[in-house]
Amino acid sequence: MPKPLIRLKRKLTTENLWVYVIASLMIKPTYAYDVRKLINELFGFNPTTITLYSVIYRLKKDGLIKEELVSGEKIYKPTEEGVKELEEAISYMEQVIKRLKEITHPARK
Repeated sequence: MPKPLIRLKRKLTTENLWVYVIASLMIKPTYAYDVRKLINELFGFNPTTITLYSVIYRLKKDGLIKEELVSGEKIYKPTEEGVKELEEAISYMEQVIKRLKEITHPARK
């Protein structure tokens, strides 16, 4: 795989892991250690444990996810603000993709 594509995939996955964490938790609120498994099942990549936990910590600190105690263990869920932030991120990505397609595949006349 060419290096530019490798970098793009890293930037769109690991370096923007928060998007996948919130999306996964929207499907199934769960324990932090299960988020990695969900991301792999839903999106096909495995973030490192340390990176995942640091992202979860920051998302909680920023109010984008919340934790609840269930049987003495922390379960994470997205907050309304987290869902809104994710929706804005998706909208932005859709706009970028749309513009790239318009530029690289102009309508034939």
